[in-house]
Amino acid sequence: MSRFEPRRSLGRTGFVATRIGAGDLADRQLPIDECVATLQRALDAGVNVVDTAPGYEDGYSEQIVGRALQGRRDGVFVIDKIDHLHEPVAPQVEGSLQRLGLDGVDLLVFHACSRLADLEALARPGGGFEQLRAEVDRGRARFVGISSHHPDVLLRALALDLCDVVMFPIGPFVDRRYETEVLPRCRELDIGTVCFKTFGAGKLLGDTAGYQQPLAERPRGKLSSGGGEVGEPQLPRLGVAECVHYTLTLDPDVALLGLSFQNEQDAAFAAAHAFDVPLPATELAAIRARAATAIADKGPVWWNPAE
Repeated sequence: MSRFEPRRSLGRTGFVATRIGAGDLADRQLPIDECVATLQRALDAGVNVVDTAPGYEDGYSEQIVGRALQGRRDGVFVIDKIDHLHEPVAPQVEGSLQRLGLDGVDLLVFHACSRLADLEALARPGGGFEQLRAEVDRGRARFVGISSHHPDVLLRALALDLCDVVMFPIGPFVDRRYETEVLPRCRELDIGTVCFKTFGAGKLLGDTAGYQQPLAERPRGKLSSGGGEVGEPQLPRLGVAECVHYTLTLDPDVALLGLSFQNEQDAAFAAAHAFDVPLPATELAAIRARAATAIADKGPVWWNPAE
């Protein structure tokens, strides 16, 4: 397997990151040793950015990350999150570090901060961001930021100079403002970008309501017979390579990909390694059109702001 090599600095952090990172891979249906081995396989492939959160399988993800990093913490950029935006930060950090078994992480972000009112509250004197910066002073984090599902919130956070790194959706089916406004503004300000939803929570690749959740109802009028199991027509889908190449063409610092199983890793790694020339605008538009068809009738698209 070809190794990924660090590519460029993650914004102003100075950390030289690989093009792709490993997102949440916790699955309580699997033994922890199997999950740990899967993450270590991504690390063995050179991936050097790992994302987790307390709410991912109720702390299971943090436990997996901590065990996977035993003896190999150096050179890995660890992202963790503050899930409860309006509760004190320090106890949440203490709980995460205990589950991780680490003294500190590289980046702490407020998780799913997608309302302007929440952001403004966090930005007040004594608020969440002041508490996050105190964690940096204590040595329990190096950088701070937000993850968000709303372009307006991200742009406001950038205007207030609150973040070292921001996390947001980039892929074939996301609100275009992430691509046309947020990403360019981050580049102008040298703010790190770690992006997710390349596969639309799995909806673009399969018949799912998100993250391997079965559809409650399959719209029979849009089924096609290509590529599926015999007797079970598929809804329209995109391929792994066109999703990955779309995101890599837009060129965030890091694209977090679903790498929960070895076959998923192999497909994502192959697509990333095969990417060498950015896609032309005409092909990007064509992929977006196919993505709109592939995601229709597969449940809420929670990473885009409501119309």
